[in-house]
Amino acid sequence: MRNTLFSGKILAVRAICLNEDNRIFLVKHTYTPGWHLPGGGVTNGMSVLETLEKELREEGNLRLASPPHLRQIFFNRDASAREHIVLYTVAVTQSGETGPSLEIAEGRFFPLHALPDDTDAATLRRIQEMRVGSFGTVW
Repeated sequence: MRNTLFSGKILAVRAICLNEDNRIFLVKHTYTPGWHLPGGGVTNGMSVLETLEKELREEGNLRLASPPHLRQIFFNRDASAREHIVLYTVAVTQSGETGPSLEIAEGRFFPLHALPDDTDAATLRRIQEMRVGSFGTVW
């Protein structure tokens, strides 16, 4: 029997975060180019939702203004042969500006019609899926 306890699978969470003005929050990492949805890896001992709240707080001083809505679980074959990403949409509020950190160079809200030119392609796909109400394209 195969041992799945140490299978090396990676579970991560990301969210499409919209504020009261219907602006989307994106982050620019220090280690990869472009703008991305906020999120991160699920730490042992934490649930996906606990991780979501922690990552949004750390990456953007964001607080949940509504319960998150699970939209899809994607297999991220571009990054790894073992990473799965749980995607949510959620309304958020920001409790203060964010400054750069070791991981996040910048985080900001953008109008949906005026996203930065260097927004990551997968991020653009997720936003388009939200707009048409159909999640399901492989990450």
